[in-house]
Amino acid sequence: MVTRTHELSDADVDAIFHALADRTRRDIVARVIEREQSVSALAERYAMSFAAVQKHVAVLQKAALVRKERDGRQQIVHAELERLRRAQQLLDRYEQLWRHRVDRIASILDEEGP
Repeated sequence: MVTRTHELSDADVDAIFHALADRTRRDIVARVIEREQSVSALAERYAMSFAAVQKHVAVLQKAALVRKERDGRQQIVHAELERLRRAQQLLDRYEQLWRHRVDRIASILDEEGP
């Protein structure tokens, strides 16, 4: 369900949360935000196979958090900053919701008094 054109669909949100649920994928996102990297360079940093790192990158691609571009024989991974901003905005809305709820609970408790 899409509520506005600039917001994420439910499927988008599911894909983003799924992608970021894994610590290796979160680390990959952090690394490519800092600077684009080849899949090979990323794979050197983890105690797993090149194919496993490729699979992590594919999950991040499916969530549109990163994109790959071929540069000769290498595949360079880039962060999709706009998509990451949208994910951050979603998390900000959740934070606002919970802050409002906490404030409301505090208000109710203050009304009841001792």
